[in-house]
Amino acid sequence: MPLNDYVKYLTQQITSYIDTPAEKKREQKINNKGELPVYSNRWLGVLPFAFKVAKNKTN
Repeated sequence: MPLNDYVKYLTQQITSYIDTPAEKKREQKINNKGELPVYSNRWLGVLPFAFKVAKNKTN
């Protein structure tokens, strides 16, 4: 990805975040807190997921 595209993408993301109303930001924050990641991924990172994918690929 060229640098100009990256800067354009970041600018779009920042402006869209700034333009969203405070109430919607609060709702998103509350909804995101309710969704906990899988225990193994939360504590051990992506390694358990990688092992699971590799195991399923061999089967």
